[in-house]
Amino acid sequence: MSVPLPASNTPAGPARAWPNAPAPAEQRLRALVAWALATGRPLAVWSEPGARHWQLLVSHSLDAAYVGLPPALESGAPAGFAFFPFRESDHNPALFLPADLRYGSAEPDKVFVADPSLWTDFLSFTPADAPDWPASSQPLPPVATEAEYAALVAAGVAAIRAGAVQKVVSSRAVRRALPPGFDPLTAAARLRRQYPQAFVSLVSAPGVGTWLGATPEVLAEVGADGVFRTMALAGTQVLRPDHSPYAAVWGQKEIEEQALVARYIVSCFKQLRLREYHETGPRTVVAGQLLHLRTDFDVDLRRVPFPRLGTDMLRLLHPTSAVGGMPKAAALAWLAAHEGYDRAYYSGFLGPVNVEAPGVARLFVNLRCLQVRGPEAVLYAGTGLTLDSDPAREWQETELKMQTVAGAI
Repeated sequence: MSVPLPASNTPAGPARAWPNAPAPAEQRLRALVAWALATGRPLAVWSEPGARHWQLLVSHSLDAAYVGLPPALESGAPAGFAFFPFRESDHNPALFLPADLRYGSAEPDKVFVADPSLWTDFLSFTPADAPDWPASSQPLPPVATEAEYAALVAAGVAAIRAGAVQKVVSSRAVRRALPPGFDPLTAAARLRRQYPQAFVSLVSAPGVGTWLGATPEVLAEVGADGVFRTMALAGTQVLRPDHSPYAAVWGQKEIEEQALVARYIVSCFKQLRLREYHETGPRTVVAGQLLHLRTDFDVDLRRVPFPRLGTDMLRLLHPTSAVGGMPKAAALAWLAAHEGYDRAYYSGFLGPVNVEAPGVARLFVNLRCLQVRGPEAVLYAGTGLTLDSDPAREWQETELKMQTVAGAI
């Protein structure tokens, strides 16, 4: 029997001592994951960019999850993990998983428990065979051939040329067989080793499925320093092994694609009548084997009296022009009519909210991801189209982006 420790200042509740003999943090993480899966509870495992440790959150049940997002980027909001689809629907609900139990391997002897019944249940749990990871019950997405994707790109360029949209972000899905004995936790660890500066995540919930990813793009965050941050990330080229990333030369297509995303963020600030923001960039950044152009935006909320800024910007930004296009409504309507499949949680957003401390949240665009569907995985990738887009190059760009998570399987 464990002895409760003094209450912690974490939003996830008081800390409990680990009940058994010392064990590596990874074994403890696996024990909690096995218990959550066996008892049908939603979970999220993640590693922040540059972090050396995993964090785990378990909710009491999917019924206890919020459908939709509470005031996520404001002090006083509940602690939990956001997992939002590209476009919300009955079969792709927007979820906020409460932090009923949390384990961070930076503190391997402690488990933080907001719902004491979970800890009691875990202590009585006897592991059996490795439980199955839940899979979505929705139909598998169709797989586009190169010719079909080229036709989609050509249609997008034609829509831009006709003035229906300024930019549109086309995407596609592929299905890959998983090796026998595939373990999502092992795959997540491989992704973290390969992409230490990415947000690596593994989210699993009954009915929703299991999603694994490593994304480089912050959607919105409020840090412990009281600063709101977002970024415009667009434009892609391969990182050549014999070249410095900072000597990269960008073409007009990539420069314009990135500028459109940056201008959209500025337009969101203007809608909120906010002028006190700081803009840095664009600059070249490395994301695995790829390079992107990035512009950073930040607002010091200690100096700008705008407590709802994070929540209001989140509402305006998602889906961002980097994953949908612009104008937003026209681009999303075009994708619904032409893309030909359901993105589900690909290009949605995810991340911890008020878990580290009240008022601290980091939400990332769910890029470079896959979902586990029994014996196979569904991988996703997209490209931003402009007037200069070439179908063969856009196909190759999606191939390169899928390599990020393909290496994990």
